[in-house]
Amino acid sequence: MPKHIHFPPRELAVMSVLWKRGSATVTEVRDALDERLAYTTVLSALQTLAEKGFVRHKLEGRAYRYFPAVAAERAGNSALARIRDSIFHGSASRLFAQLVSDEGLTREELERIGKMLRQRLRDAKKEDSA
Repeated sequence: MPKHIHFPPRELAVMSVLWKRGSATVTEVRDALDERLAYTTVLSALQTLAEKGFVRHKLEGRAYRYFPAVAAERAGNSALARIRDSIFHGSASRLFAQLVSDEGLTREELERIGKMLRQRLRDAKKEDSA
C-alpha cells in the first residue's frame, strides 16, 4: 500500500460510505451517496479501490460486500500532509491556526483541542529529554 494516500473525489465519497458503515454492497454504497450514480459506476470505483488495496471484499449471497482496508485516520493524515505542504507551505502551525480560527467550533471542541495540544507538548518534552 502506498505511503501517501490520495483519493479522487468519487473514490473518497465511496470510502466515506465504507468508513461510516463498516461495510457495504455496491447497492448500499450507491444508495448512501449524495450523487446519483449508475450501479456500474459505483462498482467500477469499488473495483479500482480494491485493485489499489484500499478495500477488500467477500462474497455474500449473490453480491460482494466491501470493507475498508485502510483506516480513515491514515487517509486523513495523508490528506492533511498534502494540504499542509501545498496550501500552508509546509507550516503545521499555519494549518493549525486555520483550523482553530473556525468560528463554528464549539467551546467543547476547543477545550478538547487544547487538551490534546497540552498532552502532545508533554510527550514532546519527554522525547526531548530522552
